[in-house]
Amino acid sequence: MVVGEISQERDLVIIGGGPGGYSAAIRAAQLGLSVTLIEQGHIGGVCLNEGCIPSKVFTHAAAKLVEKPHLQDLGISGSEGKFDIKQLLAYKTKVIKRLRSGIENLCKENKIELINGKATFLDINRIGVENGHQFDIFTCKNTIIATGSSPIMPLELKTISGRILLAHEIFNLQEIPTDLLIMGNDYISMEVASCYAALGSNVTIILDNQLGLPFDESIKKELLRLFKKRKIRVINKEKLLSTNEKEDGITLTIQTDKNREETFHGSFLFVSGTKIPNVETIGIERFGIQQTDQGFIKVDGNMESSINSIYAIGDVTEGPALAVKAIKQGKAAVEAISGGKPEVDLTFLPVIVHTIPPIASVGLTEQDISELGLDARISQFPMRSNGYAAITADVDGFIKVISDSTTSIILGIHMIGEGAVELSTSFVQLMEMAAKEEDIKFPSYAHPGIGEGVLEAVEGLVGQAIHSVLTK
Repeated sequence: MVVGEISQERDLVIIGGGPGGYSAAIRAAQLGLSVTLIEQGHIGGVCLNEGCIPSKVFTHAAAKLVEKPHLQDLGISGSEGKFDIKQLLAYKTKVIKRLRSGIENLCKENKIELINGKATFLDINRIGVENGHQFDIFTCKNTIIATGSSPIMPLELKTISGRILLAHEIFNLQEIPTDLLIMGNDYISMEVASCYAALGSNVTIILDNQLGLPFDESIKKELLRLFKKRKIRVINKEKLLSTNEKEDGITLTIQTDKNREETFHGSFLFVSGTKIPNVETIGIERFGIQQTDQGFIKVDGNMESSINSIYAIGDVTEGPALAVKAIKQGKAAVEAISGGKPEVDLTFLPVIVHTIPPIASVGLTEQDISELGLDARISQFPMRSNGYAAITADVDGFIKVISDSTTSIILGIHMIGEGAVELSTSFVQLMEMAAKEEDIKFPSYAHPGIGEGVLEAVEGLVGQAIHSVLTK
């Protein structure tokens, strides 16, 4: 190992080049800081290379396959609709490489020093970086830890033949499983189920008693209805009794919520796993940084840890493991380091699931309203009543709006249907500005368009939706 004799000085060193890390680096450069970004693997982190982007390539392909009958209705023929998994994997790699190259160019244009290697704290303001036989030392005024998290297999499951897969492995399969078992209650489990069912697998989801997503009950009910429509079997599990993994498949025996013992066979088993923060190898234990019992780094409103000048963002901190959180925290941390007064408020963080159709949820649910004892108005507009949905044949789902009966302030917006992901930004903006019913009803909406459904859902709060009959 060759050790750098001279310690290189920087205003900021960022450990981890995922969405939060590289966003923080670019913002730091924009604010005039000298910044070094250290990534042990590929720039873009797990999100770009193993998580968000690969999974969305697959869900996009699945959604296109589902469109085939509609394309025939439109007179578009000449395609047998055959699916080639190798071609999809090649496309996934192409997209990842293009996005990764784009980030590298952004770092170069912003004069960010990008280093590949394993970073370790030598002391509070000194970072050592190992890359093969090279070892460099950086002295920095501030450090941001953005090392992310990793899924771990439940203790009761140990794979012997590669038939049990975690989130970063399922979208690298070289085949479409004939029978896919899924054990998990989170959003990635729902995306995997929806995606692989569309790609041709016989899918069985095994839940821990109930759908664990933080959705309005009506959204959960509609999702389960659509799963049934697409022949996705849903089982509620009380206890996992045994697993039997062989070279050609895996067998699970469970005790159901109805106190029955049932056995399920699959080509593969997908398990969402438990996220743990990637902090074990970076040397923070020597400083006594405050962490939760699970190892997540505790931070204040500026993302600063219990040690001055050391900040943490993204999955290594408490809260949802979402790229949007990491990006927002990364920018805020740098702005705080530069003397600004940023604000990170995740109250209206949208919950997004790329199922078919997708889901977006912001604000209070109908269950929340009941538990809080609030007097609220509730309206649900079906997508089948939307003109543009009729054109595109995307008629499954609905938009649900909840408002305060006294103030008319919008308390929650929930949607399952095509366009939900894109409209979620508008949902968040409306919630952040404490919009009232009139704020949504006043503007003009493009016709025909999915966005009209939001207007009609709000008009439905007072029985004035044009394309929906008020039920009494």
